[in-house]
Amino acid sequence: MAETVINSTVKKQRRTTVVAKLSPMQTPLVIIGVLAALSLLALTVHTANWTQGILFIVGLLLGCALLYARFGFTSAFRRLVSVGNVQGLQAHMLMLAAASVLFAIILSTGFSFTGAQPAGNVSPVGVSLLVGAFLFGIGMQLGNGCASGTLYSLGGGSSSMILTLLSFIVGSVIGAYHFAFWMEEMPSLPPISLAESTGLGFAGALAVQLGLFALIYWITVQIAKKKNPPMMKPLPTTTGWKKVIRGSWPLFAAAIVLALLNALVLAIRGTPWGITSAFALWGGKAMMAAGVDVSSWGYFAGPKGAALTQSVLTDSTSVMNFGIMIGAFISAAFQGTFKPGKIKPGVAGAAIAGGLLMGYGARLAFGCNIGAYFSGIASFSLHGWIWALMAMLGTGLALFIRPLFGLKNPKSNDSVC
Repeated sequence: MAETVINSTVKKQRRTTVVAKLSPMQTPLVIIGVLAALSLLALTVHTANWTQGILFIVGLLLGCALLYARFGFTSAFRRLVSVGNVQGLQAHMLMLAAASVLFAIILSTGFSFTGAQPAGNVSPVGVSLLVGAFLFGIGMQLGNGCASGTLYSLGGGSSSMILTLLSFIVGSVIGAYHFAFWMEEMPSLPPISLAESTGLGFAGALAVQLGLFALIYWITVQIAKKKNPPMMKPLPTTTGWKKVIRGSWPLFAAAIVLALLNALVLAIRGTPWGITSAFALWGGKAMMAAGVDVSSWGYFAGPKGAALTQSVLTDSTSVMNFGIMIGAFISAAFQGTFKPGKIKPGVAGAAIAGGLLMGYGARLAFGCNIGAYFSGIASFSLHGWIWALMAMLGTGLALFIRPLFGLKNPKSNDSVC
């Protein structure tokens, strides 16, 4: 009997949502958000085509899923390294497992909704990856958000994310300027696919990855047993159908939704979800407008250079990023949580430093927590796994730097983290 009660208590503690009184819905903001979404959808379809319009809608859904679950990559790494809380990483393993299954099917069959030949995010493994992912790991802990976290938190009303995003763009431009050096002067191995570079095929690579996800999940269970860390503070939710737009979503539910949406992106445009290439493009276009010819930089060679002279609405990553921010804004308004506040000096400094490091690191590492970690691993790329390891090491160092900016780290004696 006592064991049953204890198990029940532990189960409740591990829940990421709890039924509670919610803030009133911010109806005027919901209306503004919906009108903004419809207007941008119409403009995107008019400027580009319906494929871009559909990707914008997918972006809206990604923003909703991220905001409703407060789905974190930054916080998951920080909670794990600081106190041994494994809830976030366990959700990552579920998300990656589901995405890997879907990616294996799409990539092995060539399935596409638009006729675009699907190709995964498989990138080189070299010094640039090691340095870039490590810098990104530090940066996301200082900026209090990764690439996806910056977008959905900004849309959700986090004032400091304005500084993070602007400095993220600046860091991306600097990384683009130095790109040729890191690619040509630093040693590197070619792209390595666990499916296509090893002879395993997609079925064999999927079996290997599912085994690794299961092993990591088992290890997280052992870590939790040994450290008995504080649990994540459950997010307020409600019951019935209102939970979908008014309440918070369970972390594992959001993990499945994100995996499905990433696979949808792959099947629509032929490449998986990414975020930070758009930041380099926005910064590059700004530099061009200021009279700087960035088209001569190595990073902007080829298709990336062509995008500099076209409308930003023809760039699918940009369109999806706009969708993420608006989707998060609408979701926050539904929840009544869109309440921007003042930015403390320490937080501002950390946001700027973090954004610069993330922008620069993402260019060197062929992506961020989405393009390299999520989409890279789901694409069976070795670089995705190495990115995760180096970003985790960067997180460990960042825990010593955060207090210098007045940022707090989770502690083992906290009631929640």
